[in-house]
Amino acid sequence: MDFKNQKAIYLQIADHICGDILSGCYAEDAKLPSVREYAADVEVNVNTVARSFEWLQMHDIVTVRRGLGNFVAPGARQAIENIRKEEFFNIQLPDLFREMQTLGITLNEVINRYNMYHKTKK
Repeated sequence: MDFKNQKAIYLQIADHICGDILSGCYAEDAKLPSVREYAADVEVNVNTVARSFEWLQMHDIVTVRRGLGNFVAPGARQAIENIRKEEFFNIQLPDLFREMQTLGITLNEVINRYNMYHKTKK
């Protein structure tokens, strides 16, 4: 995590947990580290991690089981993908379009680069 990033720390932590879910570190219904354990691991205040977990709960990525802890919610992977797609289309893509316009980059140039990228990844 990059705590010098403009993004709030609690959102960086939530993003990291989401990344772990997407990469398979945590499957659906898997128990997550406690708030205190996670705070100690990333060396931040417990309240910051608690806020991250609250955000994850509000977005149906994490569920709380009283007395047991936090668990990956059923459908968490799809919820994360939906959130990230919305962020991409509403934030990142408009920024990309503005930069393309500023630099005079055409859509055809981007498509060619995209196709080249996929050929090298196969």
